[in-house]
Amino acid sequence: MSPRGERWFDQEAGPVVRLYALTRGRARPAGVVLDVVDVVGSAGPRAPHVPWLPPEHRRLLELCGRPIAVADLASETGLPLGVVQILLSDLHQQGLVSIVGPAKGQAEDENVLRKVLDGLRAL
Repeated sequence: MSPRGERWFDQEAGPVVRLYALTRGRARPAGVVLDVVDVVGSAGPRAPHVPWLPPEHRRLLELCGRPIAVADLASETGLPLGVVQILLSDLHQQGLVSIVGPAKGQAEDENVLRKVLDGLRAL
């Protein structure tokens, strides 16, 4: 509070909860390790309302209503990728999200990238 008793919380103040608090101090997922291109979705037709989950978990669960890549979830939430991977692992352990698989076309993309890399090395 300021000397005049005003509250100064605003958008520029940044997150109220530190990232290590969101992950309970963990730097790695406790369960399954999700890759950036893995696609996750809600485990059921519609995720149940789970008021006991923290808001970040609920937001991820809401976004998983349709299959979505882990990288896209990080982009949508504005959270770092590592934090999203840990939170998704928590949701997976609780049976609330399922891993659909890697993004389609990943193998083809690797072949294209290898050809580009070979071409650059030839220069």
